[in-house]
Amino acid sequence: MADTQTVETEPDKKQRSVRVVLLALMITMMLAMLDNMIVGTAMPTIVGELGGLEHLSWVVTAYTLATAAATPLWGKLGDMYGRKGVFMSSIVLFLIGSALSGMAQDMGQLIGFRAVQGLGAGGLMVGVMAIIGDLIPPRERGKYQGMMAGVMALAMIGGPLVGGTITDNWGWRWSFYINLPLGVVSLGLISAVLHLPKKRAQARIDYLGAALLTVGITSIVLVTTWGGTEYAWTSARIMELIGIGVAALVGFVFWQTKATEPVVPLHIFRSRNFTLMSIIGFITGFVMFGATLFLPLYQQSVQGASATNSGLLLLPMLGAMLVTSMVAGRITTNSGRYYVFPVLGSALMIVGLYLLSTMDTGTSRLTSGVFMAVVGLGMGCLMQITMLVAQNSVEMKDMGVASSSTTLFRTLGSSFGVAIMGALFNHRVQDVMAERGGALGSKVTEQSAQLDAKSLEKLPDAVREAYQVAVSAGTHSAFLLGSVVAVVALVAAVFVKEVPLKGAGPQKSADDAAPAPLVEV
Repeated sequence: MADTQTVETEPDKKQRSVRVVLLALMITMMLAMLDNMIVGTAMPTIVGELGGLEHLSWVVTAYTLATAAATPLWGKLGDMYGRKGVFMSSIVLFLIGSALSGMAQDMGQLIGFRAVQGLGAGGLMVGVMAIIGDLIPPRERGKYQGMMAGVMALAMIGGPLVGGTITDNWGWRWSFYINLPLGVVSLGLISAVLHLPKKRAQARIDYLGAALLTVGITSIVLVTTWGGTEYAWTSARIMELIGIGVAALVGFVFWQTKATEPVVPLHIFRSRNFTLMSIIGFITGFVMFGATLFLPLYQQSVQGASATNSGLLLLPMLGAMLVTSMVAGRITTNSGRYYVFPVLGSALMIVGLYLLSTMDTGTSRLTSGVFMAVVGLGMGCLMQITMLVAQNSVEMKDMGVASSSTTLFRTLGSSFGVAIMGALFNHRVQDVMAERGGALGSKVTEQSAQLDAKSLEKLPDAVREAYQVAVSAGTHSAFLLGSVVAVVALVAAVFVKEVPLKGAGPQKSADDAAPAPLVEV
């Protein structure tokens, strides 16, 4: 009888442990996603106290650059030396960067400490995805998609609200310090509950490959960040960066064929599904971050919505994304089938973005909300499925680099999306303002095509109306481009081959039932 009780309760204990680990992973995921949104809200206050307005963009750029460059390295280190220790190291580095950023005394220090924070942040999302990949077989992973999508939606909606509240009541330094208690809780839970075998790789780290990849990624991100803003797209500085980036990435690809333990083993791209998911992830990042940038701008400038609740403006899109992600996850877990979701998601994304491109100064909030929901339905089909299929396409030993590569492609997609859609938006707004607003209209948007609420209120009625038309025209161009780019995702999705998901389904063998993390980490 006692033996029966033990047999019956053992799976429950394992399930509870997995849930506790997942809670810690979701807290860490929240840290990674919330940071930029909270800090973005606090930036005006930070500049007011520290000065250095001319270096403002570097507070975000330093963090983004460091995150993008570190992402593939953390994934590879996890594969080589064990997931748990590497993941906890990335959390500690992120928390050190957060504490130092909160103590910064001038803009130079803040930029440097944000880079440290970004280096740690590069390992957060990768660590979360790779550990989930180790703990939970792909067939069962769909159940937890809703949880991850929920964290993402909560971060996007709550980030600006939390940032504003913290800055107003506790001061801007707490927008960094708030990471510390959450990070400590996450570290404690992971240390106590996550038990993964330790590894020690014999091969040395591929330092040359890491350096080439870092230079290549840094150049790409700087081109997309500076192009059309700090420097003209055809300027010598941008051309130099493009040349350096291309040369570094070509050198990196060549070296990966020679390295003993390459940072990104090129054999993972021999899997058709992995390559296709990387493309779809890039396009999803391109579209998603473009949408989250321009939708609040349109609703504030044209529809008169409050900037304070900018996160809530995205609720139709994020709510639809959450629901669809949960449904897709359940269907995938129960049936083991997933081919329909990349195809359906890409198609819905194309339709939703096209609908958003039709918005003008007369579009109601209800109509724009419906259009956003269509985009959200598409993203919900794609966000987690891309990672799931990518991880299912590689061996367990390459789980970290598969997770980091997929994350990196999405990050690069977001950089390109914000840069290209932003350049198109700015160009269109300035053209329309020059055409409809005359000399005053051109002067208003000379410095920036994006005006805040206070600047809008000061404008004469005729110029304000011209600006609303200009923003409508700008969002039309940006979203129309997004819908065209999303066609690439649909083409890629059509060629996905539905390979059976590894691990346990409803009918699993005794071998399949063995817990994944004890096999290889």
